[in-house]
Amino acid sequence: MNRPNLGGALLGAALLIAVAPGIAADANSPLAKDLTATISLLGLPCGQVVSVTTQGTNDHLATCSNGNRYRVYVNAQGRVTAEKR
Repeated sequence: MNRPNLGGALLGAALLIAVAPGIAADANSPLAKDLTATISLLGLPCGQVVSVTTQGTNDHLATCSNGNRYRVYVNAQGRVTAEKR
């Protein structure tokens, strides 16, 4: 069986998070789509990210279609993580 390359997907999301500070994004933006994929890869329920608020470099607040909100950021170890808010 082939396993998805989670490391590559998370690295791509981390790079996008790093280069997109100061952006308020809607559901159709590349940032919202990447955060949707990141939250899903982390195994958290979301559906689709419908809005994003950038809180700082590598730090975003994502609101999901199912009502959940997550802070998605790069932690001190350099890993992308999400905390439910």
